[in-house]
Amino acid sequence: MIRFVFLMLLTVTVHAAESTVDIDTAAKIYQAAAIREQVRASLGAMPEHIRQLFEADSSAKLSDQQLAAVSAAAVRGFRIDVFEVPALQAFANHLDTATVNKTEAFLTSDLGKRMVTADVALATLGESNIDKVMTGQITAPSTPKRDAIVDKLERATHSTESTVQIFLSMGQAVAVGTAIGSGMDTVAVGERAHKSGEASRAGLEDNMRLPMRRFLAYGYRDLSDSDLKHLLSFMESTPGKRYVTAYNASMGAGFDAMGRRTGEQLGESLRELALAQMLPPAQTIPPSIAAPPPVLPHSTKPPESPAPAVPATPQ
Repeated sequence: MIRFVFLMLLTVTVHAAESTVDIDTAAKIYQAAAIREQVRASLGAMPEHIRQLFEADSSAKLSDQQLAAVSAAAVRGFRIDVFEVPALQAFANHLDTATVNKTEAFLTSDLGKRMVTADVALATLGESNIDKVMTGQITAPSTPKRDAIVDKLERATHSTESTVQIFLSMGQAVAVGTAIGSGMDTVAVGERAHKSGEASRAGLEDNMRLPMRRFLAYGYRDLSDSDLKHLLSFMESTPGKRYVTAYNASMGAGFDAMGRRTGEQLGESLRELALAQMLPPAQTIPPSIAAPPPVLPHSTKPPESPAPAVPATPQ
């Protein structure tokens, strides 16, 4: 039995090694999908959102100096150069040659180019307008038939699940990174963060499903029903499914890295402040940091969420 398990693990390892592509190849798809432009659009607002998470936590009231440190740490952590190295590596690790060829062909087709143009336009729509789209204040004309296609597209791309996963992982990374910078027990902090995130996952996904569909529907408002069907057909194909997996893994790795960098920077800053003021460093991580409210990687404001908390739709 042990030998069988070993052989199975060896088979999986060999298959994974043979299936991945190099960074340069992955970068071609990354560029064709304009992922950098879309992720970059979210980064300017992240420091304020991270600060708001700390401000909202009543169990660990921070001073103005400490909150300023939170914002400064987020500025240093949420940067495209921090995002791209791990994101591209994860992207490459989940792609294969066949997927790259099919995806590149789709992204460089007329429909693919119009989809990417729509994605970039939506990503740079602005915080206020994105919030209005996700809450239904701004909508695009639709029909029951078109709504059904959008629903299937949201499911096929795992937009809701990936968005929630990105921000749960990012929140856990902030918590663990802060623990590292503060000299705290990272294992205990990581376990608490994971437990908090998992407890809120189902509720967050239920709460995000409709806003994500509104987001997709508005973003692709200029694509015809036929266009959406062809887009759905690609996403449901074997190469499309693998691309979705690779894209979501890329987003998760990139935002996790930025969250960890932010946490490390913050932990060091809080420790320095504590030493300067002759006060003990904070011994707890705000629970809300472990499960931040979902924000699209290319959105700048989180939708309302009933639970305390660069998808996201694959491009």
